[in-house]
Amino acid sequence: MKICVFTGGRAEYGLLKPLLKLLAADNDITLQILVAGMHLCPEFGSTYKIIEDDGFFIDERVEMILSSDSPVSICKSMGLGLIGFSEALERLQPDILVTLGDRFENFAVSSAAWTLRIPIAHIQGGEITAGAIDDGFRHCITKLSSLHFTATEEYRDRVIQLGEQPSCVFNVGAINVEALKKTEILDKGILEKELNFKINRRTILVTFHPSTLDKTRSDIYFKNVLDVIDSDNSLRVIFTKTLADTDGRVINTMIDDYVAANSDRCMASISLGQLKYVSALNYIGAVVGNSSSGIIETASVPVATVNIGDREKGRICPTNVINSENSVEGISDALKQALSPEFQSKVQAVVNPYEKEGTARLIFNELSSFHKDHRSKEFFDLIS
Repeated sequence: MKICVFTGGRAEYGLLKPLLKLLAADNDITLQILVAGMHLCPEFGSTYKIIEDDGFFIDERVEMILSSDSPVSICKSMGLGLIGFSEALERLQPDILVTLGDRFENFAVSSAAWTLRIPIAHIQGGEITAGAIDDGFRHCITKLSSLHFTATEEYRDRVIQLGEQPSCVFNVGAINVEALKKTEILDKGILEKELNFKINRRTILVTFHPSTLDKTRSDIYFKNVLDVIDSDNSLRVIFTKTLADTDGRVINTMIDDYVAANSDRCMASISLGQLKYVSALNYIGAVVGNSSSGIIETASVPVATVNIGDREKGRICPTNVINSENSVEGISDALKQALSPEFQSKVQAVVNPYEKEGTARLIFNELSSFHKDHRSKEFFDLIS
């Protein structure tokens, strides 16, 4: 059985790694890895090298990211991806394609697979991110997919509500939480040496992505974050840069400029990688920004999180997450609360609704028993 796993960026690969290991170890399965998007861009760290360093073979590569990040260039990148994916999948001829998430790269590869009559298994459908165009892509991928692996029962219900057969929708928990829990973290001293940066409980990890459904320019929103950081010299800051989204390069330029002016207490990374990222979560005071990781993963560390604005609006939030409006006052108040002794103590008792035992194994079991001739999809109607 040929199972093709798609990955288009650093975060996605880190989440898929436990599943890739299981697939690679099974003698009855031929694992194919299809790499595209930011993995192949020097600007985003050429992270395909991490996949190879981990011992995996990359079967196909599709270059698709243009150097501009306007909405039009994103559309053109999707077009390039669709051309490249159709050719790559035609060569690979997989029995099923596995894709995780909701980005435009995932939508493009799913569109190609659907047209080529290749069944699709979708991980983490049914979620809502009201402030990003990814929200629509995710639901479209759901409608193209034959197998569905959701992170909570509520998300499973939503996939069924979209007309998917209940027998094909599985609540397996969030695979990124399992990846986090299986990571053997670095000692604090070793991490500081590798980052060349001192970390304490006044250190925050900032990941801020554009809210791609909002017409307000991302630099205006991100300036609020920098103004809050600027107002408190006791803060130490690790910035992780944003992805290939509209206005993403604007944010990355602002990060570079700010770190250059405040190098005594700030650092930035294109990609920390799974090991250093998870390790850092264990030693800092709070995660700040609007990344899905801040909502889904951090409760399993646990670490306080300030979730800014509407980008992730709609996700189930654990009690370690403080939702903040995107204003200097709102972010400042939320960060003070997150770093307070009272909230830091409260965080230790958080229960992560996304955590489930053996997520990768549950996905593997369904993939390995999937009947390769099963390609038809019938709409499941809810009866009042």
